[in-house]
Amino acid sequence: MQEALYHVEHVVKKVESPAGELTILRDVSFTVRRGEALAVVGSSGSGKSTLLHLLGTLDKASSGKVLFEGRDLGALSPAEAAHFRNKELGFVFQFHHLLPEFTTVENVAMQAIIGGMPRNKALALATESLERVGLAERCHHHVTTLSGGERQRAAIARATLMCPKVLLADEPTGNLDEKTGARVVEVLRGLNRDMGMTLIIVTHNQELAASLDRSLELRSGELYAENSI
Repeated sequence: MQEALYHVEHVVKKVESPAGELTILRDVSFTVRRGEALAVVGSSGSGKSTLLHLLGTLDKASSGKVLFEGRDLGALSPAEAAHFRNKELGFVFQFHHLLPEFTTVENVAMQAIIGGMPRNKALALATESLERVGLAERCHHHVTTLSGGERQRAAIARATLMCPKVLLADEPTGNLDEKTGARVVEVLRGLNRDMGMTLIIVTHNQELAASLDRSLELRSGELYAENSI
């Protein structure tokens, strides 16, 4: 059996609003195993994106713990959390956030260059990452010339440039048509299968959820169901 990567233990997330305190997540507990592909599903407002933010150290739980390889992510300082994200995680969102003034390979390499990696090395790694997602021939094209599906694959290449242990994706096919979305799903599954990268994907796409190893369903902030596919 695969070893546990994440342990989520009795997590509660509350936020203040003009109407008073709101509880977004209620006593959520589950485990994510190394190398698995997990879907997090639920209706809008169920707490899916909030949960992903907690797993990615973009937010902290009000109570409970999020453990990664036994390390309490809620106890990290902002600098430690930033280092953890850069080293261990990749993020893909519904909107690709590529910079239009740069080529595809420059966009993918940007984070590594900003982090101090020599430009030639970063561009070589970015080219390899684009090859993994089937965009080798689009490396030197400006991103404004890419289709929506190609831009999302470029965003995946950027997120996985440094071969993170985990890829966290929030509605990665949300803006794509069915055929293009299926191509993105194929790329994600390839990263999981060929590189052993753990996938945690928030999605409304039932076909995407069904293609993964397991799904968690949230309803009104509670873990309603946990299913193996």
